[in-house]
Amino acid sequence: MKKLKIQGGHSLSGEIGISGSKNAALSIIAASMMTEERIILENVPHLEDITTMIRLIAGMGVSITLHDDNKLILDASKITNFLAPYDLVKTMRASILVLGPLIARFGEATVSLPGGCVIGARPVNLHLDGLKAMGAKIKIKEGYICAKAKKLKGTNFSFNPVSVTGTANLMMAAVLAEGQSILENAAIEPEVISLGELLKKMGAKIKGLGTRKITIDGVNKLYGAEHAVIPDRIETGTFLVAAAITKSSVLLKNAQPEHLQSVLELLSETGALISIEEDKIELNMKEKNIIPADFTTQPYPGIPTDMQAQFMVLNAIARGNSIVIETIFENRFMHVLELQRMGADISLKGNNAYITGVKRLQSAPVMATDLRASAALVLAGLVAEGETHIDRIYHIDRGYECIENKLSMLGAKVARIET
Repeated sequence: MKKLKIQGGHSLSGEIGISGSKNAALSIIAASMMTEERIILENVPHLEDITTMIRLIAGMGVSITLHDDNKLILDASKITNFLAPYDLVKTMRASILVLGPLIARFGEATVSLPGGCVIGARPVNLHLDGLKAMGAKIKIKEGYICAKAKKLKGTNFSFNPVSVTGTANLMMAAVLAEGQSILENAAIEPEVISLGELLKKMGAKIKGLGTRKITIDGVNKLYGAEHAVIPDRIETGTFLVAAAITKSSVLLKNAQPEHLQSVLELLSETGALISIEEDKIELNMKEKNIIPADFTTQPYPGIPTDMQAQFMVLNAIARGNSIVIETIFENRFMHVLELQRMGADISLKGNNAYITGVKRLQSAPVMATDLRASAALVLAGLVAEGETHIDRIYHIDRGYECIENKLSMLGAKVARIET
């Protein structure tokens, strides 16, 4: 069993590079199945979720070449089956992203109902309702989504609530549908925009990327393209919080500051000095007191739910009281019990967390419950007195590329151990 061992109390300094976005890469890899020609991707992160998606589409017949320099070459000219099996899909909800491409190009798909982090219902009904509106016949049978369509038809569809993966899936499906599709209340996340930009390079006709109304005129065929995966804004935010809670100065390279405005504003509220230069972000919290900051998670461009746990750790050692409101997912406070074991003063009421800052956290053996909760425990370990051991770190490997190596480069005492 692998664990992370963290010796707390060390300040950070130096610079590191930010990896490519996990969520952007997953949808782009799925989109590669929509053409017979090669898709060449740059800046693809080495993550467990990426490996799972690669195994998934390779099992369908996609030829994959992975280079050491984070380049991925995908050739979907010889797809032989349209099944996304349970043993792969159960570990990652983003597997649902193969549904739209398969039914759009081949007219059929059999995809297991998804798994991934257990942080709420996160239903797939919006994906299915949108595909049904395009003419797909869909049945749920023995835990699988069975979809068929002779030819998808353009449609008008409104998301309620807004859905990132839903927008991505239906946008991919609509690109090869007959006629025009209009997606209302669409997601405007950078990852959705990046997917749309790749699809346009492949020959898709898409207007309105980055707005709540996306208009797509279907085409008969898509072509090969090259595309670079955008930097991971959640990894960026996580390392910025790491610098803030350790009262350090850190420079992050290969970042995209415009994707992090709400996160940067909240960090400024906590007392951090932030400097931005093109693709670099520097945070300085040296000799400063951490100021507690209330926040509510919101769809982009608000505070991401994927940063909620990390900011909660920051508030847990701030001087004063704060309130955190989670509006995106239910049951996304599972990290609170583990933080309480480390001495955090947090009480929960519904989707609200009430936090009173403490002088310091204490080391403890803790267990990761999901991807972002595991990141929060790593952050807590950085500032806790003593040695913290984090179990079930396979969660963190799903979304952070070599986190212990990057933290060690900044001066943290973090090691992966076998027990």
